[in-house]
Amino acid sequence: MQKGLKSVALVSLIGLAACGSGGTASMQFYPLQGPIAAEDPTLVIQAVAKNTDGTSGPVSFRLPDRVKCEGKWTSLTPRTVSNTAGLSMTLRKTGGELGAKTETVAGVNTGEIYAVCADGTRVQGNFVIGSGTASGSGNATDTRGNVYKLLF
Repeated sequence: MQKGLKSVALVSLIGLAACGSGGTASMQFYPLQGPIAAEDPTLVIQAVAKNTDGTSGPVSFRLPDRVKCEGKWTSLTPRTVSNTAGLSMTLRKTGGELGAKTETVAGVNTGEIYAVCADGTRVQGNFVIGSGTASGSGNATDTRGNVYKLLF
């Protein structure tokens, strides 16, 4: 195997790049079983995740043989919404207050990733992620018989 294939860029795991917001995070796929692990057990597939401030987004990456894959990730992240409405009798806040506030509920949440590659290979996995963070771990498999450990 060529040295250039040891670090393969998996581009955009969690994405909202078109809107210019949402944050990014790196992600690693570690082949545990299957043809990729048998060929090079030291291979780490690098990914860039986008829209880490959201609960879903596009994902794209390249397998070691340079096949491009695109799909989506999603996380079941509960949020609370509180609304403020009232009349204020103080000089500082004359007229009252109106507003809404959205917050992430603390805890550990589950998520999924699914991508389809240009050659028809499908990658599917599950992960857990900390609420309000871009940190998590999980497992993924593909239709070529590979099993991956997923860390981000």
